[in-house]
Amino acid sequence: MMDFILEAWTSSYIELSSLLWKFGAGRPWQPGEKLKLFFAGYNGARNTGADVRVEEMLRQVRHVLGDANVALSVMTFDPNRSRGYFGGAAQVQLPMIFPPFLFSEVRKYHGVIACEGSMFKSKFANALSTMTIGALGIASSENKLSIGYGGEAGAMDPMLEKICAHYCRRSLIITRNEESQEALSKLGIPTELGTDTAWTFEPHPAEYGRKALMDAGWDGTTPVLALCPINPFWWPVRPSLAKWFARNLFGAYKESHYRSVYFHNSGPAVDAAYAKYLSSIAGAVKAFRARKNVFPILVAMERLDARACQALAPQLGGVPVFTSDTHDMYELVSILRCSSMMVSSRYHAMVTSMPGLVPSAGITMDERIRNLLRERGHEHLLLTVDDPDLEAKLITVLDHLASDADQVREGIGRSVVRNLKTMARMGMYLERAVRERYPEFPARTGVRGWEEYLPPLSPTLTNLLDTYESTSAAVARD
Repeated sequence: MMDFILEAWTSSYIELSSLLWKFGAGRPWQPGEKLKLFFAGYNGARNTGADVRVEEMLRQVRHVLGDANVALSVMTFDPNRSRGYFGGAAQVQLPMIFPPFLFSEVRKYHGVIACEGSMFKSKFANALSTMTIGALGIASSENKLSIGYGGEAGAMDPMLEKICAHYCRRSLIITRNEESQEALSKLGIPTELGTDTAWTFEPHPAEYGRKALMDAGWDGTTPVLALCPINPFWWPVRPSLAKWFARNLFGAYKESHYRSVYFHNSGPAVDAAYAKYLSSIAGAVKAFRARKNVFPILVAMERLDARACQALAPQLGGVPVFTSDTHDMYELVSILRCSSMMVSSRYHAMVTSMPGLVPSAGITMDERIRNLLRERGHEHLLLTVDDPDLEAKLITVLDHLASDADQVREGIGRSVVRNLKTMARMGMYLERAVRERYPEFPARTGVRGWEEYLPPLSPTLTNLLDTYESTSAAVARD
């Protein structure tokens, strides 16, 4: 019921924006002024993947459209946790009760770029998708730029799917995989095929990661096994006034409280499944360590994941824990890239480690890691969080990561290059969309290669391009 109220409330503001626009309220972009773009997403919660995505998105937008031509603003839950991110873009705090905020804030801009990865799905929180739909819908109701950039669509509750189809039909959604493109196309929503935007991210140099590991007890030579667990069973988050009153009056639901009136999924079945997931990982790692000397670490890519890491650490004998609460995105990804292998339930732990050619496997709760490993050609490295044989299968996967590391790296390197090319194509789609909506917007001149649609690349990525582009050319000649 609370989700329904939130969705109806947001829809009413989209309709009101449309009505006001028809009667002359607001103004479109005018030649000579900066194009004001509002990036709507889940930032400022110390979710490393979400913040990395947007960091690189902003760099690409500035590069493609021209830094002097745009003024960029980004939503954040907590400016203190996103301070120093996003290259100087203005940060606007998103309240937990957001429909009035969207109505007043989105209308200040010339366009919205939705930047949440899990853009349209009920798996995590209908509220998050409702917020995205609201931002895109208000922008398109005023005939402004309305783009979803590198997002994903999955299963949605009926009401959410209905408002998505209705209010995003005039938006352009650039998806990060074919499955999402197909799902949105069935709803009549215009799409183009893209990818994630974290591929161009460059963390602190390896020296930082090595020092952090050595400070935590690493000897500098033993292979590092990075583990990135989550609690996959306490989603979705839903609003509940009844739980909110119970928590405030009687202290109930403290463990499942997310924030404000939002609560995680909870109950005995959730607790049992979560315990089985953690014990399976612990059992597999113990068996693997009995045969191979590795230095395990636990990495919490989001602040919420710290609970899973702290619960798993004692089962592994007290291994080091690195969290996004104490390490910013530049630090945490540097640590990940110093690993020799990785097992992750976090999509962006895998994506951000791939430019470092870290062999990785996934234990997935949804389609994101599944799609990534399929694209890499590594379906044999995919496991699911609720597999009753997770422990035994994970032992086999760890053996594959150790014995087939070079082959896995080869697939990862080719995947990174493919995704860089796809991300460049997203820049072309962005440029085209801006020109179609605002024909007098300043255009770059001259013939440009696909690399010109990417933000400036690090030496790491330049070397990968040189290596795998030349290898592909040699194979084609043979």
